[in-house]
Amino acid sequence: MGAAMRRIHVGNALSAFGLGFTVPYLYVYVAQVRGLGAVTAGLVLAVFAVAALIVLPFAGRAIVRRGPLPVLLAALLTAAVGALSLGLSSGASSVLVSSALLGAGQAVMQPALATMIVDCSTAETRSRAFATQFFLQNLGLGVGGLIGGHLVDTTRASSFTVLFSIEAAMFLLLVAVMATVRMPRSPRIEGAPAPSGKGSWKRLMGNRAMVQLCVLGFVLFFACYGQFESGLSAYGVEAAGVSTSTLGTALAANTLAIVVAQFVVLRFVERRRRTRVIASVGLLWAVAWAVAGYAGLGNGSQAMATAAFISTYALFGLGESMLSPTLAPLVADLAPEGLAGQYNSAFALVKQLALAIGPAVGGPMGASLHGPYIVVFVLFSLAITVLALRLGRQLTEVQDHPSAARSRVVAQGGTAPAGQSPAHA
Repeated sequence: MGAAMRRIHVGNALSAFGLGFTVPYLYVYVAQVRGLGAVTAGLVLAVFAVAALIVLPFAGRAIVRRGPLPVLLAALLTAAVGALSLGLSSGASSVLVSSALLGAGQAVMQPALATMIVDCSTAETRSRAFATQFFLQNLGLGVGGLIGGHLVDTTRASSFTVLFSIEAAMFLLLVAVMATVRMPRSPRIEGAPAPSGKGSWKRLMGNRAMVQLCVLGFVLFFACYGQFESGLSAYGVEAAGVSTSTLGTALAANTLAIVVAQFVVLRFVERRRRTRVIASVGLLWAVAWAVAGYAGLGNGSQAMATAAFISTYALFGLGESMLSPTLAPLVADLAPEGLAGQYNSAFALVKQLALAIGPAVGGPMGASLHGPYIVVFVLFSLAITVLALRLGRQLTEVQDHPSAARSRVVAQGGTAPAGQSPAHA
């Protein structure tokens, strides 16, 4: 791991730490501490998500034109301003503007950092690099949430001001760290969309494999991440009768499963076809939803229901650890040379859409329609398996099974391919 990659991973960890540091407490801060009410707090969370949806299409174009590092630095500065102003805001309008800045900055960091990983890695090291990124992200989120929870006091607005000020200072520190990164010189392709972003989006939409991957990604994020803190938690409280402390334990089990399993799973994943790994995640998550069904719909004891509910989150974490070295490298391998930023931003946009729609759909179902809720998401998980196997027919051997392709090249006396071209069918 070179110096540039080490700094990128520090950036990933610190940006995730900042997200876990403050975002879980936004609702309480706005509704109770600032006394602006539940409606305004709901609007803040909505603005946080909508701002991300607005800026991500432009972020991809900017990364292609300017490179990922300048875009990342701009995102960090924007997030720092948003965090600091949020901690000082007391009125509804200033809180909404501040949350928009913080949400936009946080959203743009993801594709910028992902593109930097692509530029600083090779086909052989990319899966491990993204697995490390995911590991550090979850570690940062967990540690950030833990420390932030001990710093805040709902009876003192000043404690939240300190919280957001620390986050802003951390983003500024991250600016200083990332400004020292020396990115490798990336060759530009002829016809790259510097004059206009329309050409790059048209090219992306013409890549059938990438379109199918985006559809698959939406279902993945909708059926898992979009349910964690909305539908599944509501289902656990209403159907399984778990306490709020058990919800915290379940989320901790999810993070622990990722931290423990990530690099053990990586050895298994690197030797398999990517689409079959994703397909197996769909089956694993179908089992997870069935276990959740037992927790809320079975006739066992409360202790069994609680254990089953926590196990559901742990199974989701195991699936996530299988996806982290699979999805992001596949997006990178589908991108034509010079357009990794556009493809990373498009995939981040799909994820953000799923995270916005998932709670709106899953929350009411999880709270009241317990049986249908489990059935629907078991079917969504099985759909992941079907979509992944269909995607496999659109990919080249190098894109779907890069380790086997490299082994054959080396066995024939050649050199392993450094990159791949997009699949078209």
